[in-house]
Amino acid sequence: MKVVGITGGTGAGKTTLLNYFETLGARIIDCDAVYHDLLENSDEMKNELELRFPGIIKEGRIDRKELGNVVFNDTEALSDLNEITHKFVGNEVQQILNREKNDGREIVAIDAILLIESGIANLCNRVAGIIAPKEKRLKRIMQRDKIDEKYALARICAQKPDSFFIDNCDIILENDFDDVDDFYSTCAESM
Repeated sequence: MKVVGITGGTGAGKTTLLNYFETLGARIIDCDAVYHDLLENSDEMKNELELRFPGIIKEGRIDRKELGNVVFNDTEALSDLNEITHKFVGNEVQQILNREKNDGREIVAIDAILLIESGIANLCNRVAGIIAPKEKRLKRIMQRDKIDEKYALARICAQKPDSFFIDNCDIILENDFDDVDDFYSTCAESM
């Protein structure tokens, strides 16, 4: 089974690349969805988070707003949160990969903004980084999320620069295309 990790900044084209992999019959693993499912359903993860961040469980559920208030104002707390959650998300992704392999799946694409930092890239045969010119990213984000240019630019600037993906990925796809078919052709040539 071929496992491709997909990462890149907001507006660069990760979703477009995932759509391409879907046309190939790939199973898509969305690590954000895995994380949110674990926040709701993993007692083990919730217990570990409660030990590190006492009081964040309210009525059996993680109070995500309270957790955010803690970690986004404290780099050590954010690092601890990532260490805990990356472990659980990575384990769940490994279980999904095992099931897909047992079911005879030929290709799986893993979508994760922190694919490299979380260690999930180690589960992949290849890692594709998607980059795009800032102007294109701004336009896409503003249109997609219905936000103004200032907010869109702040989101881009808060993420890793293109050089991070260039240095850490096996494949770099520059998505400066306006036509999806042109981007798909580039994907087919690069993969």
